[in-house]
Amino acid sequence: MTSVIASARFSVLDRSRIREGRTGAEALRDTVALAREAERLGFHRFWVSEHHGVPGVAGSAPTVLAAAVAGATRTIRVGTGGVMLPNHRPLVVAEQFGVLESLFPGRIDMGLGRSVGFTDGVRRALGRDKDDADADDFTAQLAELLGWFRGTSPTRVHAYPAQGLTVPPFVLAMGEGAETAARAGLPMVIGDLRDRERMRRGIDRYRTRFRPSPWAPEPYVVVSGTVAVAATAEEARRLLLPEAWSMAYSRTHGTFPPLPPAGQVETRTMTAKERGFYEAGLTGHIAGTEEQVAGELELLLKDTGAQEVLVTTSTYDRAALLDSYRRLARVVRA
Repeated sequence: MTSVIASARFSVLDRSRIREGRTGAEALRDTVALAREAERLGFHRFWVSEHHGVPGVAGSAPTVLAAAVAGATRTIRVGTGGVMLPNHRPLVVAEQFGVLESLFPGRIDMGLGRSVGFTDGVRRALGRDKDDADADDFTAQLAELLGWFRGTSPTRVHAYPAQGLTVPPFVLAMGEGAETAARAGLPMVIGDLRDRERMRRGIDRYRTRFRPSPWAPEPYVVVSGTVAVAATAEEARRLLLPEAWSMAYSRTHGTFPPLPPAGQVETRTMTAKERGFYEAGLTGHIAGTEEQVAGELELLLKDTGAQEVLVTTSTYDRAALLDSYRRLARVVRA
C-alpha cells in the first residue's frame, strides 16, 4: 500500500439494489448485512441512499434504514448519501437526524442532496417539480436545516432533540453542488468516476471558493464511484454488467429495473441505443485485480487530492460483491 492510499479514508455507500427474483425486504436486509461486514473490514463510514418509485431500489427511507444499520453495528459511522432536501421540510430532517445522533452518539453523518425524483410521476407524488431542484432553493433549505441544530429558529419553535447536537453535514455535489458546499463551508461528496474531468473541475471550484465554517475549517473532498475487485480483471468486469444493463434499460425505457445476473446480461439482445448506453456504463470505473485497483486508486487520489473514497458498487452476485469489498479492504489496509 502506498502512502497516498494509506492517508485516505475508504467508505461504503449501498443503494439497496433489488436483484431479479428477490424482494425489496431481502435487499434491505442485504444492506444491513453488508454494513456489518464493512465494519468488520475496517471501512470508515457506511451510507444509505434515497430513491422513490424505483422498481430496482428498496432504499426509499434513508434515515429509517440508517437507524437499522446503526443498530446492527457498533463502531462504523453511519449516514445518508443522501437525504434529498427538496423532498422534505428542513425541520423534519433535523429532527430525524437529532433522533439518530441521540441514539447513536458520535456515529451519525448527514449527507444531503437536491435531487427531486427520477420521473415526472415521482416528482408529482412528492409534490415537487424540476424547479424545486434550483440551487438557490437548496442553499436556503440547507441553511435552514443547519440553523435548526444551532438554535436559529425561523419560527420560534425548536428542533428537539437536534438543537445543540453536532451531526456532520456533507453536500452531494453535482453541477452547482460544489458551489453550494464551498459557500456553506461543508465537506463535499462528488462523483462519479466516469467523468474525471468534470470531477476535477468541481473539486477545483470547491477548493478555490471554500469559506471556513463552524462545520468544517477547511475543504474536505470525498470522491464517489464504483470499485470492483476480483481475482482476475475479467471477473471484476463481470461485476459491472448488471448495473450497466439496468442503467441502459432505464435510459431507454424510463424505469430502473432490478439487477439481472451477469450471465443473463451477456446473452440479452439490445438495440443499438441500449448497447451504446450499456457500453458507456462499463467505462470509467475502477475494476481489476488487487494490484490493478491499488494502482488506479493511487492515481485517483493523486489526481483529485481527495481525503476519502466512497465506494458505491452494486451487482447481482452478493458473494462476489462481498469478496470485492474484502479484496478492496486488503488493498487499502495492507
